[in-house]
Amino acid sequence: MIDIPNFNANDENYMRRALQLAAQAIGKTSPNPLVGCVIVKNNEIIGEGFHHKAGTPHAEVHALRQAGEKTKDATAYVSLEPCSHFGRTPPCADALVKSGIHRVVIAMQDPNPHVSGEGINRLREAGIQVEVGLCAAEAEKLNQPFLKAIQTGLPYLVYKVASTLDGKIATETGDSRWISSESSRLYAHELRNQLDVILVGSETVVKDDPALTCRLPEGRDPVRVIVDGSLKIPLEAQVLSPLSSATCIIATSQAASPTKIEHLNNLPQVEVWQYPTARHVPLKKLLLDLVTRGWNSILLEGGGGLAGALFQAELVDEVDFFIAPKLIGGKGPSPLSGLRIDKMSKAIPLDIEEISLETGDLRVRAQVQKSYTAED
Repeated sequence: MIDIPNFNANDENYMRRALQLAAQAIGKTSPNPLVGCVIVKNNEIIGEGFHHKAGTPHAEVHALRQAGEKTKDATAYVSLEPCSHFGRTPPCADALVKSGIHRVVIAMQDPNPHVSGEGINRLREAGIQVEVGLCAAEAEKLNQPFLKAIQTGLPYLVYKVASTLDGKIATETGDSRWISSESSRLYAHELRNQLDVILVGSETVVKDDPALTCRLPEGRDPVRVIVDGSLKIPLEAQVLSPLSSATCIIATSQAASPTKIEHLNNLPQVEVWQYPTARHVPLKKLLLDLVTRGWNSILLEGGGGLAGALFQAELVDEVDFFIAPKLIGGKGPSPLSGLRIDKMSKAIPLDIEEISLETGDLRVRAQVQKSYTAED
């Protein structure tokens, strides 16, 4: 629902402020979207707010509380359509109606079937002027994980990897510490803080024994998920220790030892998800189950076999490559050892969004084009 806009000169600035506010909660609102709200009267901001966490008041409520009794005949700028249904919090559309606001500018309609146009309709039925579509592209970009989860049931998956200039993620002996610079590794922890889940294969745990935590001051540890079809993860692995209060999920198959499953399930914060498959974990089903639990975004950090399988299944949305100015040669592992493409015409196309040398490594961030199965 895109209206013919009637935006004034300041509308875009106020909406961009609403988007900035929404972005302050990146990594904290799943399964809810990121939303910001700014209330303006006589060209002055009288209230602003953002959604902090699922189950807490929405952005509009925070902004209305700050504005107090000044809201009559004001304009509200909201980065996503106000909700119209009772969930864990009351409908925001009703709160805006009761406030006396006369105009609401919305960046984008909410695709959630519980909302999807109903919030806009409720505002209009109350006589409020509603305009939709200002900064819509930016609003969609901000909420990519939420939008994908609500529309497909699948999470937004980012593959972050560090490689040498000659395309290796480790030497032939398996040594990978450290390929990228300290600044690049710090950025990786920023990603862990922002995304809901960190996903790795069992080989990464066996070889590197990572803790998979966020080491930023006041950072949030992501949910740790290990794909381990035969359940070969060592019981002394760091991800199983009480280093973090974040959940650790081990996805396995019928090839797993029942005794080991029982032992792991008795560990604090550890869950074993056993799938009815002979040996390999069904990756799409795993991702669907993660969204069902309320986690909309995934950071894939290793290894090449798991990454290749996820690309093969068209489950990857974005890549974030850090290419170090180093050469090691040999037959060490590659970032996509599990991907097999026999013709260049079937290569996976990317839309590059960012190229940077700020960390001392060449960082390339790109969107994966869908569907990337090319014709001969």
